Amino acid sequence: MDAYDEGSKARHLPDGHDGFLPEGTASAGSTPDSTPCADQESTDQESTHQESTDQSVGEESTGQESVPQHHDSQAPTAQAPGPQAPGPHAPAADPPVPVPTGIASLPLRSQIVAALALAVVAVVACVHLGMVFLHVAPSNTVTKQHGRAIDEWIYPEFEQNWKLFAPNPLQQNIDVQVRAQVRGADGGITETGWYDLSALDGAAIDGNLLPSHTQQNELRRAWDFYIGTHDNDNHPVGLRGDLSQRYLRRIVVLRLDREGAGGKGAVVESVQVRSRTTNVPPPKWSEEQVSDTPVLRELPWWTVPEEDVTDARTEASAG
Repeated sequence: MDAYDEGSKARHLPDGHDGFLPEGTASAGSTPDSTPCADQESTDQESTHQESTDQSVGEESTGQESVPQHHDSQAPTAQAPGPQAPGPHAPAADPPVPVPTGIASLPLRSQIVAALALAVVAVVACVHLGMVFLHVAPSNTVTKQHGRAIDEWIYPEFEQNWKLFAPNPLQQNIDVQVRAQVRGADGGITETGWYDLSALDGAAIDGNLLPSHTQQNELRRAWDFYIGTHDNDNHPVGLRGDLSQRYLRRIVVLRLDREGAGGKGAVVESVQVRSRTTNVPPPKWSEEQVSDTPVLRELPWWTVPEEDVTDARTEASAG
């Protein structure tokens, strides 16, 4: 490096050795023409040295180390810089976007269908609650004008019976029984014994996990309908008296046909209905005394129209 630094002031020997002559001293055999050549060579070396120095300075300014031209197995290998921790002013990460759940997670078409289904359920529930309220509410303008529509909605599936919650709950067993006069295949008229229709319904319900509404309530409601529209002398009270009589008559004719009253081919001519009421016995620890004698209420004989017999047989065959 010292030789290069003093290149501008030194002269090379003619034979190419590394010796130097002081400036202004010519070697033996040298000619004045050779001096410019030596000066030009020295200038080229200085330029090369300057470029090397500038490159080293540039690498230092960029924080990089110059790689030597020769390979050394013991030289340390440069490692890539690791991830740096965020500074105090680094921007905070965005909060995670919540994942939609429920109806919002469904496709648009499914959301529309689900919304419509919920709306229909809500409307039906509101209509049902309104109908039940009007059914149990006292008589008012709405029930007078739309009483028929309310009854069609309520009966028979949603009937409300408050006897269990009355101050004096029902404490009697009421059996509805019927007997009939039938005309046999030979044309003779015979009278059957009493059929306990309530007992037959009770036997069908006993042990049945899913008894039908007909077995549980049809006969009982028909009897309640009749006694609610007739006085103690069996005279109709109000406009629904005749309707309740025809309704009860059709039910008992259907039951008699189902039981095969009078034998095969017999035709029911007339029927008589009665109720047999007995008090529920009090518990053993109670001192209450009630009568255990049955109370009978017999209705007059009713002639059975031909249409009732036909309808009863049609319903029996369909069932």
